[in-house]
Amino acid sequence: MWILGLVIMIDQIDQNVLRGAASEMQRDLGLSDLQVGLLLSAFVLVNGLVSVPAGYLADRFIRTRTVGHTVVAWSGITALTAAMPNFPSLLAVRGALGFGQAITEPCCASLLADYYPAEKRGEAFSIQQVLTFVGIGLGVGLGGLLANALNWRAAFVIVGLPSVLIAFAVYRMKEPARGAADRMHLGIEESDVEPEALPLFEHGFKRFVADMIDGLQADMKTIWNITTMKYALVGVSTLLFTITAAAAALPQFYEKQLGIEGGRAEALLAALIIFGGVPGVLLGGRLADKFSTTIRGARMAIPAYCLLIGNALFVGSYIPDIPVGLVIVFQGVGFFVTVMSVPALRAGLSDAVPAHLRGAGFGAFNLFSVIFGQAAASAIVFGLAGAFDGNFRTALIIVSPPVFIGALVLLKARDHLDEDAAKIFEAIVNAMQEQQERDAADAAEAGELPT
Repeated sequence: MWILGLVIMIDQIDQNVLRGAASEMQRDLGLSDLQVGLLLSAFVLVNGLVSVPAGYLADRFIRTRTVGHTVVAWSGITALTAAMPNFPSLLAVRGALGFGQAITEPCCASLLADYYPAEKRGEAFSIQQVLTFVGIGLGVGLGGLLANALNWRAAFVIVGLPSVLIAFAVYRMKEPARGAADRMHLGIEESDVEPEALPLFEHGFKRFVADMIDGLQADMKTIWNITTMKYALVGVSTLLFTITAAAAALPQFYEKQLGIEGGRAEALLAALIIFGGVPGVLLGGRLADKFSTTIRGARMAIPAYCLLIGNALFVGSYIPDIPVGLVIVFQGVGFFVTVMSVPALRAGLSDAVPAHLRGAGFGAFNLFSVIFGQAAASAIVFGLAGAFDGNFRTALIIVSPPVFIGALVLLKARDHLDEDAAKIFEAIVNAMQEQQERDAADAAEAGELPT
């Protein structure tokens, strides 16, 4: 749990250093607000396109090795950003970084669901997501501080190198059998034998691609037929549009509308993310586990209500002429309430998707989130700010309503979550009974007494 959390944390540091260093990059390279928005969106777009094939691999190959290899690669890409001389080259290298989280996200989510049974998944995902928000805060804060103290190129080199240490820890992790935690929840003992590593291109690359396309079509059809997933995919996509836009634009809002100087603006956002995000995620994970069996569809209902309240507080913080202190209070509380939704939502998706499809399920979740939510969010909010003479207050108000729509859609998902989760455990029990019947028939055929 902690190692997988560190993977997500270091990924978020590498991803978000750009947000903190954006002002210095603009001044050095003469970038416009729209170009900065495109740099932020390039990562997200590639991330979404790669995540579904990555989910396919997560369901069929050794996940710990896949994550370790990916972490090593993205650390090099982050450091390489420092050598880019202009906007086109920056756009290319930031897009390449999108491969990282696209591969690690479904693998890490699938691993967590196999390490921890249903009654503990809220807490497990909360620890992982705590480190996500620590990574976001550190990325923005370090990016701003290092870019102002040294230069933006040094910032990318310094934050890119520690990732390799996390990769070594991942390589040492034990690979669990798929569905191990679900069987543990039912009291079924699990073998200690690790899954066998399958050759990636055993029958050649062309055959691999053809099998992957066929497999993905079948996986996506099954996932789309899970009712909870339909509502969750639509709901999360809409709300992540607003959340991504706000995360990208808030440092600029602090500088240009609140008059907070560069460096301090990024540090302020980092403090809100860490001090609001860490307790919010921890509390959200506890609530997700505590009420999972007592409130109908709790792991969808809790995120919906948290998002409605949290976004209302953020909208209130954009009102013109209110004191800076009150803006910070509104956003701090708003962030605390909003992130309470994260572990419950991830645990709910794990509950609704069968173990052998969780990689593809989280890949689909990521794809919808990116294509229909995150991909254009940064470019749109920066473009809107440019259209209103650099007014990020107006831009943030315009992009806020989708969160309310997404939260209401998640409320519909709660009606189906418990039923979809029950189907998974029913399938496991049926499979075990069928296996016992086959074993008994084989023993009878051999003239032995079944044990």
